[in-house]
Amino acid sequence: MEKKFDRRSFLRVSGTALSIGALYSVFPGLTRSAGAEGITRTLAELNGEAPAPFSFMQLSDTHVGFNGPPDPLGTQAFESAVATVNGLKNRPELIIVTGDLTHDADSSDEHAKRFKLFKQISSKIGGAQIKVVPGENDAALDGGVMFREFMGPTHYSFDHRGVHFVALDNVSAGRPEVGAAQIAWMKSDLARFPKTTPIIVFTHRPLFDLKPEWEWFTSDGDDVMNALAPYENVTVLYGHIHRENFHQAGTTKMYAARSLIFAFPDPATSPVKKPTPFDKAAPFKDLGIRRVNGNAYGNDLQIEEVALATAEFSGTVGMDQMLKHGNNDAKDE
Repeated sequence: MEKKFDRRSFLRVSGTALSIGALYSVFPGLTRSAGAEGITRTLAELNGEAPAPFSFMQLSDTHVGFNGPPDPLGTQAFESAVATVNGLKNRPELIIVTGDLTHDADSSDEHAKRFKLFKQISSKIGGAQIKVVPGENDAALDGGVMFREFMGPTHYSFDHRGVHFVALDNVSAGRPEVGAAQIAWMKSDLARFPKTTPIIVFTHRPLFDLKPEWEWFTSDGDDVMNALAPYENVTVLYGHIHRENFHQAGTTKMYAARSLIFAFPDPATSPVKKPTPFDKAAPFKDLGIRRVNGNAYGNDLQIEEVALATAEFSGTVGMDQMLKHGNNDAKDE
């Protein structure tokens, strides 16, 4: 008899911090579970496209063009990320970059150079599609004009192996806002899908009030979340806060990525939003430059095996536990 499965558990996204930020494995259990064939068939009937396991990576806040205190290394962390991705035995199919690709500049010519440098560095990643959304440093000053010139639309959607991805722009208005027109577009985009569809939303700012006085929020984030609430399998990925964070609203799980330039402190323990000081002895400390050295069972891992390891943590344990494990047991490179 075929094993019964939970309709709200179709999307299994597990991940870990490693040498570039986070590696996510989607549907990691489908290839090895006894009921995989039945689940795949049911999802194909419900959503129109059968899911297939795949991995992708989230990078964030590369701030190309920033150079100076508290980080004198410029693009070195970003370049290290690219080299790490290229060194993986099983490379991710997608690279999601959740905003602040560039650091803003008063001169439009200088800002254009920074976009060109981002594209130059990111183009060295082999074998993966690169999907981006703007951060306020990319788009707030000109309403996203230069971002669209160099990177394409500020919001859009696409499908990949049975998962629907939605890129949301919550910065181009010059304030932390998605806007009524874009929310209407998202509702229309999602209306063609059943409520069981696996959905991954990626944006720059958090869609909830994480720390409003630090501008860690989106003013109409509640409207976005209400539009997403009917869907049972939603994951939100964001950046902006330059540190990891996990938050859940209903069945929707939201994950922040560390930056590739400098870190911000924990707002629960720090009264001031001030970048953590640069440590010459550990230049990548608290950035997205981490490597997992073992899993919860004590087994040693090589970085190219990290996607396989995350499959052991899918389902009830979840990605948030892997992220905590990655924080506790990883060593800075």
